[in-house]
Amino acid sequence: MTVLASPARPARRPSKVLRRFLRHRAGMTGLVVCAFVVIVAVLAPWSAPHDPDFQFPEGLTMEGAPLAPGGPYLLGTDLLGRDLLSRLVWGARASLTVGFVANGVAVVIGLLFGALGALTRGWAGTLIMRFTDVMLAFPVLLLAIALTAILRPSLWIVALVIAFLNWVPIARVVYSEVSALREREFVEAATAVGASGGRILLRHIVPHLVPTALVWGSLGVGTTVLLEATLSFLGVGVQPPTPSWGGIINESQSYLTTAPWLVLAPGAAILITSLGFNLLGEGLRDALDPRSTS
Repeated sequence: MTVLASPARPARRPSKVLRRFLRHRAGMTGLVVCAFVVIVAVLAPWSAPHDPDFQFPEGLTMEGAPLAPGGPYLLGTDLLGRDLLSRLVWGARASLTVGFVANGVAVVIGLLFGALGALTRGWAGTLIMRFTDVMLAFPVLLLAIALTAILRPSLWIVALVIAFLNWVPIARVVYSEVSALREREFVEAATAVGASGGRILLRHIVPHLVPTALVWGSLGVGTTVLLEATLSFLGVGVQPPTPSWGGIINESQSYLTTAPWLVLAPGAAILITSLGFNLLGEGLRDALDPRSTS
């Protein structure tokens, strides 16, 4: 009787992955940045120095212009006399809520469709992947603008629209991985001994997809934050009075030359957050890469 070899592990041991990640400078930098932004967003009611929607009577100059950074308003005030720092802190909560919800849903849908497309033989699998090809043909930004405008934009509508658009590239990557795994010896051996499709998927396929889900989950948050900020800047994203980084830039664009901090501060927040999640994703990718020997 032939003894079937156990499948190769999909990734390194957790302890080794952790050690490799801790030595990854870019990944650790991204982790620190992401942790800081998340903590600030979660603790917004306590970390924000003022009510983000309160219009301070002394928050404008005698000419009605925003106050420059300094004094009781660390980053200055906006065109309505509201504290800019407080609005940025609460804007982090809105951006990260959309980022985590939209990206989480997109990863789940992408994993499901990609795995089903690769494992389902015949017309069903072909239909699933042709649908992903159709979705890839649409410009993401234009489709997002159209959908949010039709559905009356709000925080949760924006999150669902972004999730509906962002699952497609994940599905393509998962489809390629599962198609390769399906031909591996351990999957063929499991099929030969009568293992059900569900058991093969959960026991032999899904563990190999965990690194992909983790990397896409972190990288996708940065992309989602950028897309949410773009939609809010265009007026079809998170709607006032909910603070949003893209919405703050939209409100303040006419003050770019006279009060540049109103645009530079939210722009820097978007840049730093997106960069942090991309560095975190890069660190996770390198730590989880089974081909790496270090």
